[in-house]
Amino acid sequence: MSNILVRSLTGAVFISLVLLPLFWLNEVAAGMFGFFMVLGLIEFYKLFNKNTVIEVSWEIGLIYGLILYGLAVGIFFDVLPAFLKITLLPLLFIVFLVELWRKKSNPLLNASVILFGIVYVTLPFILMVAINNEDTSNFPLLAGMFILIWMNDTFAYLSGRFFGKTKLIERISPNKTWEGTIGGILFTIAAGFAIGLLFDNERILFWAISAVIIAPCAILGDLLESLFKRNMDVKDSGNILPGHGGILDRFDATLFTVPFFMTWTYFYMYF
Repeated sequence: MSNILVRSLTGAVFISLVLLPLFWLNEVAAGMFGFFMVLGLIEFYKLFNKNTVIEVSWEIGLIYGLILYGLAVGIFFDVLPAFLKITLLPLLFIVFLVELWRKKSNPLLNASVILFGIVYVTLPFILMVAINNEDTSNFPLLAGMFILIWMNDTFAYLSGRFFGKTKLIERISPNKTWEGTIGGILFTIAAGFAIGLLFDNERILFWAISAVIIAPCAILGDLLESLFKRNMDVKDSGNILPGHGGILDRFDATLFTVPFFMTWTYFYMYF
């Protein structure tokens, strides 16, 4: 019972930290995303602390991620001139040069992991800021996205707990079942219609299709992080959220979902 209480309280605080800024100011939301991005990057690179082959520095990865995030956000909010976006591409190549001075035995692997951390963690948070900064609707697009992701996670767990028998991918996540997966998808689609009817009735179809896209993406994102953790032989990415693990454990589905949701959103808006 105490563990359930801790998980509930932590979950309520986490949900508030994510959703409230989306209904307030874009600048506050960008700060919130930046805060989670920093924690997520540190967690990602520290997954390799006990690895004897890959030797990455979380400090280098974090500095690199902060530079990219700061540049992107500064351009989005017109604090920095738009032409600076051309510097983002050469910055992607500078990460490889760092290995010239580190004198580690596997420079190619090290540089690849550093770059992958940027793509996997920093880029989705940059995309979230971009979506939120261009969103002019009364009901924030990202709020709907997060709600659908959480609905999928919750009802996949409940469906699997009550009806789960057939393992989904046991070698990666032994507790996930096809029954739970299907239940999560169906409830997420129902939630998509509900969001449209209750909060955004001019875009009911948009939210219904969003749910169809988000549900499988969230499941795949969860499985992807499970694969990383199993490969690194760790249970959770961190312990900053009591009862929930780390930041990556809470954002695993989101990080994979965001690029697909953004693509669908722009397609809907412009076509």
